[in-house]
Amino acid sequence: MKIHSRKKVSYSWPQAVQIARFIRKQDGLRERQRYAAMVLLGSASGLRPGELLALRRNDIDTKESCVRVDEALPRKGEPGPCKNAAAYRTVLLRDEEGQTAMRELKRFLGNGGDSDALVFRTKHGMPVQETTVLKQCLHPAAEALGLPKAGMRALRRGCNRRWELTGINPAVLRQQMGHSSSAMTELYTGEIPIEQVRAAYSKAKTG
Repeated sequence: MKIHSRKKVSYSWPQAVQIARFIRKQDGLRERQRYAAMVLLGSASGLRPGELLALRRNDIDTKESCVRVDEALPRKGEPGPCKNAAAYRTVLLRDEEGQTAMRELKRFLGNGGDSDALVFRTKHGMPVQETTVLKQCLHPAAEALGLPKAGMRALRRGCNRRWELTGINPAVLRQQMGHSSSAMTELYTGEIPIEQVRAAYSKAKTG
């Protein structure tokens, strides 16, 4: 079971950028900007899919570059309580990836609007379901780009790995991810691809 978990698909930040770029070019896809912003924010913040889809406009602070998590969307239904106590948090997005995602999100949201409205909602104001995201954009993008097909948690796993490889303090990483234990954080890192191992060695030699 642990071996299987280590090999689960992770989408890196460059792959998330590729996916978002592909989505923006799909003329037949409604709400292209919404999906592109969703993918980039998911990759930059490491939010669980349900947390990402439950975000409201007043949870986003573009000036401080942070996202507040105080609700989660179940597989079906309306936003409700988060998974556990550790899931309630404010995620700071001050790195380059986070800044890029926040700029994309700011362009998508524009100015004004109901502060309590969902960020990622249907035209009727209802929450967007993860199954819809997978069917309409994430899986088609992965197939077209030659990436392994995976759910939205692949963005979360990729974020966890990126933060850990940059040397972020383990306690800070655990809080950013909303994990209740360091064991869960380590599990999310998974098996590091050989190209990223080579890159880590190269940085160590030049550092």
